Amino acid sequence: MRICVFCGSSPGARPAYAQAARRLGELLAKRGIALVFGGGRVGLMGITADSVLANGGEAIGVMPRGLIEREIGHQRLTKLHVVESMHERKALMADLADAFIALPGGYGTLEEFAEILTWSQLGIQIKPCGLLNVEGFWNGLLEFFDHAVQERFVHPQNRDLVLVASTPEEMLDNLDAWSPPAHVEKWLDRAKR
Repeated sequence: MRICVFCGSSPGARPAYAQAARRLGELLAKRGIALVFGGGRVGLMGITADSVLANGGEAIGVMPRGLIEREIGHQRLTKLHVVESMHERKALMADLADAFIALPGGYGTLEEFAEILTWSQLGIQIKPCGLLNVEGFWNGLLEFFDHAVQERFVHPQNRDLVLVASTPEEMLDNLDAWSPPAHVEKWLDRAKR
C-alpha cells in the first residue's frame, strides 16, 4: 500500500506539526506503507520522508524539474520521479497512491487535497482522503465544508468523503477501516437550471 501525503514545505509555527509529521512517517514505515509525496527535503515534507527512511520505510517523491532547486529536492529517497509540470506531479502522485492525507500546509497543500477530493466527488478516483487536523489546523476548512453543505453547494453524502483525525494513529486506522461510499451525484438541483 502507498499513501500520498500532502504537506507544507515549511515546518509551520507549532512544534506539534513536526511531531505529527515525524510520527506519521514512523507509523507508515512500521506498517509497511510506502510514502508518496512532493519530493522536498524541507519543512513537513522533509520531516515525514526522513522519518519514513529512518524507520526502514519506502519514500517516493514526485517533483517538477523547475522546483528541484526551489523546494530543495530530497536526495536520499527510495525513488524520485522528476516530471515537467505541476499537473504531471499531481497526476503521478494520484496514480501511485492508494489513499491521501493532508498534514498542515499552505496553498499548495490545500490545492492538492482539494483536487483529489474533487476527483473523489466526481467518481474519477475511489480512494480515501483524510485531513490530519493537528492542533485544529483544518478547523476553518471543515467549517467551510459544512457551510457549503448548508448552502447546497456540496451534497451531504459527499461531505463524508473527508476523513478527519487529530493523530497519525487515528488517521491510519480510519484509512484502514474506510470502504468506498456509494457514488452520489455532485449536483443537488440539476433539474432546476
